[in-house]
Formats: sequence, C-alpha cells, structure tokens
Amino acid sequence: MATKRIASQVHKQASRLLREGYIQREPAWYRAVLDNPPLPLPPREPPSRTHFDTPENVALTRPSRATPIRPLPVQYVEDEVRKQFFRDHPFEAFRETSLVEGATIESEHPIRGAEWKRLRQRGRNPSPDDAVRYTMNLHEHHGMTLSDAYASAVAQFRSLRAEITVARQVALAEAEHYGIEFGPSQIDITFRKESKAFETFQDKTEHIHSVETERKRWKAVVERPGKQDQWTKGQEYTRLWKEGVRPVYAPVLNEPAIAPEGLPTPEQAAQQLSVQADFMAMNERL
Repeated sequence: MATKRIASQVHKQASRLLREGYIQREPAWYRAVLDNPPLPLPPREPPSRTHFDTPENVALTRPSRATPIRPLPVQYVEDEVRKQFFRDHPFEAFRETSLVEGATIESEHPIRGAEWKRLRQRGRNPSPDDAVRYTMNLHEHHGMTLSDAYASAVAQFRSLRAEITVARQVALAEAEHYGIEFGPSQIDITFRKESKAFETFQDKTEHIHSVETERKRWKAVVERPGKQDQWTKGQEYTRLWKEGVRPVYAPVLNEPAIAPEGLPTPEQAAQQLSVQADFMAMNERL
C-alpha cells in the first residue's frame, strides 16, 4: 500500500494489479503513461543515462554504495569543440550576433551529412557555429577523428575569413580611389550623441547660473551715509533723527551727479532720497 502514495509509481502498481487479475481492463491512461513514464524521485532511483550526453568513464547509474545523491553532469562533445574554438579564436566572440527570434524556426540547411564535404558549401562567410557543426559533421559522417576534423575545419574557416578580409580591403581601397566618401561609423555616431548630451548639461548649468544672477541683480543695496567702515554705535542715526532727517533704505539706482559746488553732503543726499520716496509713495496712492 505504500506505493500508492507515490505518484510516480502509480503505473507500476496498475501493472501489478493487471498481472494478478484485480483489474480486468487497462485504464485509459495506462498506455500513455507507459510510453512517457514520470521521472523517478532522485532519492529513490535516479534515471538511467546514455553515453550521448555524459562524460566518458562515468557510471550511467548511481552505485548502490554511494551515499551522496547528485545529478550527473550534462556534457556534449559539441560544447567541448566550441570551447576549444573560442579559446583559439577569442576575438570571434566580439562579432555582433543577432539574438532576435523569428516567427518560425529556421529549417535545417539542405547540405548536411555525407554531402557536406567542404565548409564553403554553406557560404563564403562562415560563422563560428558553422565551423563547430562542420567539425562534428566530419567526425560523425566522414569517419575522421575529432582532432583531425577540428584541424580541417579551423584551416578552412581561417582561409575563408582571410579571403573576406582581403576582398573588403581591396573594395575599400578602390572606393576611396574613385572618391567615394563614407559616412561616420557607429562608434563616431555614439560619440557625437554623447558629446551632444554633455553640451545640454553645460547649457542647463549656464542657464541656472544666469537665472541666479538675474535674481540677485535686483537685490536691494542700501547706501548708508558716511563711511561704510565707520561704526558710530548709533550716534549718527540719533543725530539725524534729532535733526529731522528721515532715514531712507531705498537702493541708489543712479550715480551721484557732481555739481559745480561739489558732491552733496550725507544730510543733503538723505533729504533728497526722502523726497523721492515721498513722491513715489504719493504716486502709488494716486
């Protein structure tokens, strides 16, 4: 009865019940579950593995004496070839590659298997994946060892890339000879955008500084009579108050005019400012 509690062993229990005759007819799900059995629980029984995706010299099932239960590593020969290829050609990893998926899955190339004998058959500008697939194709369909297949694929890949490079250099030299001017590259366009963004930041900083300057331009500046560095402890203010001179703290907007008799005295300047203040106040009331 314990096996009924484990969902992955229901089909085994049903098989035993059918064999003993407790169930007369097979359930509707019985054949489907036998064709696609559920995964066993790892602590109970790890699934069997094949040599297709397991490293060499590794047991396909867990020995009975082994106590730690860990999943076996997944390793493909194609991954090892790809790792060695990028180790020998590190700059191939910097080439731009589109990762956008299309609406449909791209069909397999018609030239494959025993028909694929040269790397050029799939184009004059192969990609690193083409070189890796060509290596595996030579190893699987042409009976070559993995090292020989990799050496042949790399040699053909380098030859095709050299042809492409020389053709591009010749085409560029010919175009420049006939006076063709090419536009800026993507790197130059990116630098221009960055410089333009920096200029906007600088303009914004200058604008803020100009606004602050204009705001401070109309700040009241009180021109007090007498010397600015002279401290009279309020005696000068008291003297002017007793003489009836009205103190005015309005800013001086105009430069003092020099009359033939000379500059006005502080008392005269204060009196003139008081008269101007009274005139402005009267206009406001009107």
